[in-house]
Amino acid sequence: MTFTKRPRAALAHAGILLATACAISGGQALAEHVTASDSQGVSLTIYNQNFGLVKDLREVELKDGVNYLRFEDVAARIDPTSVSFQSLTAPNAVAVREQNYQYDLIDPTTILGKSIGKNVKFKQFLPGGQIEELSGVLLNAPQATVSDTEGNVSTRQQGLVVKTADGIVLNPAGQVQLAEMPAGLVSKPSLLWKLETNKAGKHKTEIAYQTSGLNWRCDYVAISNPDDTQVDLTSWVTLDNKCGATYKNAALKLLAGDVHRVQPVLPPQPRMMMKAAADGGMAPQFQEQAFAEYHLYTLQGKTDVNDNETKQLSLFNASNVPVKKLFIFEPEAPSFGIDGWNRGDSQKVNVKLEVENKEANHLGMPMPKGKVRVYKRDQDGALQFIGEDMIGHTPRDEKIRLYIGDAFDLVGERKQTNYQQVSDRMRRMSYEISLRNHKDSPVTITAVEHSWGQWKILESSQDYTKKDSKTFEFAVKVPANGEVKVTYTIEVKQ
Repeated sequence: MTFTKRPRAALAHAGILLATACAISGGQALAEHVTASDSQGVSLTIYNQNFGLVKDLREVELKDGVNYLRFEDVAARIDPTSVSFQSLTAPNAVAVREQNYQYDLIDPTTILGKSIGKNVKFKQFLPGGQIEELSGVLLNAPQATVSDTEGNVSTRQQGLVVKTADGIVLNPAGQVQLAEMPAGLVSKPSLLWKLETNKAGKHKTEIAYQTSGLNWRCDYVAISNPDDTQVDLTSWVTLDNKCGATYKNAALKLLAGDVHRVQPVLPPQPRMMMKAAADGGMAPQFQEQAFAEYHLYTLQGKTDVNDNETKQLSLFNASNVPVKKLFIFEPEAPSFGIDGWNRGDSQKVNVKLEVENKEANHLGMPMPKGKVRVYKRDQDGALQFIGEDMIGHTPRDEKIRLYIGDAFDLVGERKQTNYQQVSDRMRRMSYEISLRNHKDSPVTITAVEHSWGQWKILESSQDYTKKDSKTFEFAVKVPANGEVKVTYTIEVKQ
C-alpha cells in the first residue's frame, strides 16, 4: 500500500499537537501486539517479477475463546488477499474469524482528514513573541491521494476550511491543535486478526503473505583473456527491497522464471541440489535446484534484507570458460518492389562471443536472465570495458551468444547486382557481398543472409550453409589487409 501526499502551503510550517493518546475502539484495544522482535524466523522467496513471498514464525499467547491479535511490521505493499495465518502448535484448535489490514497511518494529512466536524485551534506566532489563537470547527482538510495494492486511486478533501464565530476562514496558518486523536489510525501498516481457540497457551504461528516491491536481478562480469578464447565469469545477484519492511536474519530463496500470477504461488519445496564447481574451487554460496518449471537458488546461511536497500551477493564464479569469438555480417533482409531493391550501403560487422553452458566448460548450471558485462586487459594490464549484452534464462547445455559491439577494422557491403521477373510468382536476383579486413591478421567473417518463400541458390562463389527455411550463411576467410567478394544468385517463388 503506498501513500502520496500532495504539498499544501497552509501546513508548510504547521505542526500537530495532540492532547490525548490514540483511542482504539472495540476489540482492537484488547489486541496483543506482535512485532518483528518476536519473530522466530523469517523466510523470503523473491521472484524476478517484483514481488516476494514472506513467511514469518512468531510465538503468541492465546486465551481460551476469542482473541484479537495485531501483527505489525508487515510490508507496506502487502497484498492483503494473499495473507495466511496458521497455528503450527495446534492447527485445528485455532480458527481465524476475521482479518483486517490497517493502513490508515498517523500523519498530519490523515489526522486532519479524520477530524472534519471537530473543534480545532490554530496558534499563530507573531513577531515580538505574541501568540494569537484561532478556534473553530474544521469543515475541510488538505488533499491526500491514496493508492491501494491493486492500483486503485482515491482522493480526499483538499484545502483547510474552518468555521469560526466570526465566519469562514480558508487555509489558516499556524500550529494546529486537536483535542483528541481520531480513532482507527495506526503508526505502521498492521494486520489484525479475530481468532477463536479452544486451546489456551503459547502457540507457534506462521504468517505468510505476498508483497510487491521485492525484486532481484542477475548481473555477470566476464573478463576475457588476450586472444578471446577464455573468460573468467562472475555472477552477482542484486536484491532491491522497496516493499516497506525490513527482514532481519532472513532465510533467502530466489526463484528464476516467469511465474503466471493468475494461479496461486505455492511455497517452494526443495528437491535437488546443484553440484559444486568441478574444478575444486570455492563452493558457491547459493545452491540451485529445479523446482516446478523454474529454478530456485537458496542462500547458504542468512542475511538482512533492509527496506530501501540494494544488496549484492555472489551467485557463482567460473574460471577459464572457453569462448568462441565470432564476426557476423548480417544486413537487413532486402524488401522487393516491382523493380527490386538495390542495397549499396556499408554495414557494420558485429563482434559476438559464444559460450556453451555445459559442465565441461566449468559451467553447466541454469543461468538466470541478466546483463553480461565484458572486460579485457590492455597492454598495461588495466581492465577495459569492451561491451555488454542481455541474456535470457539459459538452461544448462545451451549456447549463449553475446553481442558486444561492432568491429572497427572490418567492413561489409552488400548490393544487388541483378533482378529478373521470371514469371508472376518467380523472381531471380543476384547479389554481391564485399568483406574487407583492415587488420594485420586474417579473420573469418560469417555473412548471414535471409530469404522468404520457396528459394533456391542457383549458383554461388562460396559454399553456404542453410540454417533454416529463411536463413543461409557464408563463412568467409578474409586475409590480412585483404578483401573477399561473395556472389550468388537466388531464385524465389512466392
